[in-house]
Amino acid sequence: MFRDESRDSVWQQVRQRGLQAFAAMLTPQAMQAAAAAAGVSVGTSALNVCTMAWLGVVGAMHTAKNFADVLTITMKHLEDAGCPLPKARAKASRKKRCQAKDRCRSKHAPHGTSSQVTEEAFVQARGRFAPAFWACLLIALAEAFQQQHPDRVRWKRFRLLMLDGTNIALPRWKRLLDSFGASGAGKNRRPQARMVMLAMAQARLPWRYEVVPQSCHEQTAAKRLFEHVERDDLVLMDRGFWSYGLFWQLQRQDAYFGIRLRAGTKLRRVKRLGHNDELVDWQPVVRSKKKCSWAGTGLPKSIRLRVIHYRVPGFRASAVVTNALNPRDISRDEWVRMASTDRRGHVLEAGLYHRRWEVETMFYELKVFQRLEGSLRGRMRESIEYEIGGHVLLYFLVRWLMVEAADEHGCEPLELSFKHALQELEDLRPLLVVSTPAYVRLALLPKLLRRIAQHKIKRRPGRHYPRLGDKYKLGKYRKRSKLTQKQT
Repeated sequence: MFRDESRDSVWQQVRQRGLQAFAAMLTPQAMQAAAAAAGVSVGTSALNVCTMAWLGVVGAMHTAKNFADVLTITMKHLEDAGCPLPKARAKASRKKRCQAKDRCRSKHAPHGTSSQVTEEAFVQARGRFAPAFWACLLIALAEAFQQQHPDRVRWKRFRLLMLDGTNIALPRWKRLLDSFGASGAGKNRRPQARMVMLAMAQARLPWRYEVVPQSCHEQTAAKRLFEHVERDDLVLMDRGFWSYGLFWQLQRQDAYFGIRLRAGTKLRRVKRLGHNDELVDWQPVVRSKKKCSWAGTGLPKSIRLRVIHYRVPGFRASAVVTNALNPRDISRDEWVRMASTDRRGHVLEAGLYHRRWEVETMFYELKVFQRLEGSLRGRMRESIEYEIGGHVLLYFLVRWLMVEAADEHGCEPLELSFKHALQELEDLRPLLVVSTPAYVRLALLPKLLRRIAQHKIKRRPGRHYPRLGDKYKLGKYRKRSKLTQKQT
């Protein structure tokens, strides 16, 4: 590793040329703020924290290449186009330059006379990379996005957030199996990591996430994520996060939640607010203090909730439970109305709770379109966390581009296709490498936003998409939501 600041700045420019479309979002100031929040130094080497973040994004874009090819792909594009590489100014004296020339150079050095770079130097730098930097960088970018696009985050006075978890299949290595575990049983178990994510519902932007082993429950990870929830945040959760402790955690932080009613829960009606809308008290029964995570923490014996009952034709009756008790803040219709079309054919927006399923689309786009699942290269926990962090950051940046395209051309971000937006970015990347920053900002970036805005998704309200991957056992607490009808 070298410590020449001028050469380091040159390598920073070369590495970032392939991602110039994100230059206005992923700024050096945001990276420095993230490094300060994570308690790490930026560094002056060729593979410092900022360069490693850029390489993580490039590695998420080029999932079919190993990291040795990812390190040199930008150099190859510049050489093929005949573009001269920027040169660093020599600040050292002639004596020091001669001494450095005569000194034996390590084979693992990340620089050299050719464009070939060994992967060992990258592996060493990745081992020193702090995982907290990804979380701090995502928070810094989310704050910048909220300042520029407050209408894409807020609904009335609430900031809409959605919470859910998913499993990520990992390569079959014993180290990963020991670190993360597996959900199944038998000799052919495949390692799986569990990711729990808090995201902004109106733009599908990741906000905070955790990658944990299978032995860690989703509610345990959610408890750590909820420590950062702010006042007037409205969290839309899956029924699997039904927990008395999580409810009171959000209640004490002056935040709100919406969740589907869990079957078998005994509630005592206090007051009727309207048709299928009532206030209730829930006093859970603690059968075992060892298995109950919130028992003995000094929580009140009961909590006041609001239950909104509804039924969609063809489905079982359901209910939404929330601690937003005042109907003037959020009415029953705003909670559970279904998406429909008016007489002119315009799509009417669905109810508030139904936006929770946006996180399911996020996970699908991450794991399928962005090829997160099945393309991870690492064999150790640190490398897996690094690659997942690069994928989440790339997804955030592409989604931000889609918001910019929607604002520029008068449409909604969720009406645009993430798959085609990612393809347009990949098609334009070779030209981004060989273009100057001014040409990218004035010519290429507006063209990219226009192409992204052209790929719209036709919205079909009322359609039902079965989730074939759900293979849970149907029993007392799990029943199919869609009613089956016999054909006659």
